[in-house]
Amino acid sequence: MTATLPDLDQELAIDAATADALFFEARTANTFSDEPVSEETARAIYELAKMGPTMMNNQPMRVTWVRSAAAREQLAHRMAEGNRAKTLAAPLVAVLSFDADWHEQFPVFLPHAAERQEMFDGEEKAGMRESVGKDNAHLQAGYFIMAVRAVGLHAGPMGGFDAAGVDEDFHAGTSRKAFMVVNIGKPGENPWYPRLPRLDYATATTTL
Repeated sequence: MTATLPDLDQELAIDAATADALFFEARTANTFSDEPVSEETARAIYELAKMGPTMMNNQPMRVTWVRSAAAREQLAHRMAEGNRAKTLAAPLVAVLSFDADWHEQFPVFLPHAAERQEMFDGEEKAGMRESVGKDNAHLQAGYFIMAVRAVGLHAGPMGGFDAAGVDEDFHAGTSRKAFMVVNIGKPGENPWYPRLPRLDYATATTTL
């Protein structure tokens, strides 16, 4: 286990191997093998990720799986130059977006208080809906990456792409707005950059 506290494992409710797979040894992959990622595995990733908490259980994140060669080429055209090759090589790519009209699902995700949808109805609330949707979708993106790791794969999350162009290509006629692209698969040759430093406990936390 790679940890800053030698006795950290004593504080864990999971075993050391699981902690390594999810946190300490997990890395952002930059190359991928050609081993495919099945539809069943993709489904498992989502089923895990959806269980994380969000505001009022609103779950605004949406996933567009990119598998076909044609769709992959189209997506690569919208990626920043440094992200194109890895996007073309990854066995599965997920475009993460948030639904700007997530509030319409209140009867589904909050059935005991579906009337709260009225708090977000109306054109004058569009900015608030978008802010809430985007914030909570980013939260879900963290769960998504951990879910990828939990099924034994590696994730390569990226923000370097033309989001408006991706929405034009993949989300036309919907209220989805892309905010992250995640390459998914088993690591390939020389997949890792050197691990960068993390802030220490004293720098990043405050006790009042």
